[in-house]
Amino acid sequence: MLPDINSWNERVIAEFRSNAGHVRWSTEEDLATGRPVPPLLPGFDEHRGVPIILVRNTGAKTRRERINPLMYQPVGGDFAVFATYGGSPRPPAWFHNLVAHPRAVVETGEQEVPVTARLTEGVERERIWTRQVTLVPTFAEFEATAGREIPILLLERPREGAGTPEHGTLTP
Repeated sequence: MLPDINSWNERVIAEFRSNAGHVRWSTEEDLATGRPVPPLLPGFDEHRGVPIILVRNTGAKTRRERINPLMYQPVGGDFAVFATYGGSPRPPAWFHNLVAHPRAVVETGEQEVPVTARLTEGVERERIWTRQVTLVPTFAEFEATAGREIPILLLERPREGAGTPEHGTLTP
């Protein structure tokens, strides 16, 4: 029996933190035993590991802290994250949490970065999505299977001269 998603997340978080932000790609044997990290994907270097960050956010309903390991794409100094949920027809819980409570913290393995989540749209979303599908073609399959446009949140660092963003909500 494969571990549930919470067990997977706990294992990935532990590996991430014990290896300064590096999580190795899974082998076929790892996947057979339930290790949640994907096999090596085209476009990535097997020696650098999985491109993930840990996102600490607030639960939409519980208001408790949540930590989610998420594959990301760097966009300037910010982080784009993709609500694929493996091709599910609905977005994952972490997406709803960040929409309800956009202020979060990203752990990179080297630092903790305060961020504010913002839903991307239009040309910006298309540019990020096109690059992600080029890097990880499986994301296009997730979108096709899901039957929905995959939302992309941009986790933005505070800008110089900008005040601290207020804790608010987003409209997906």
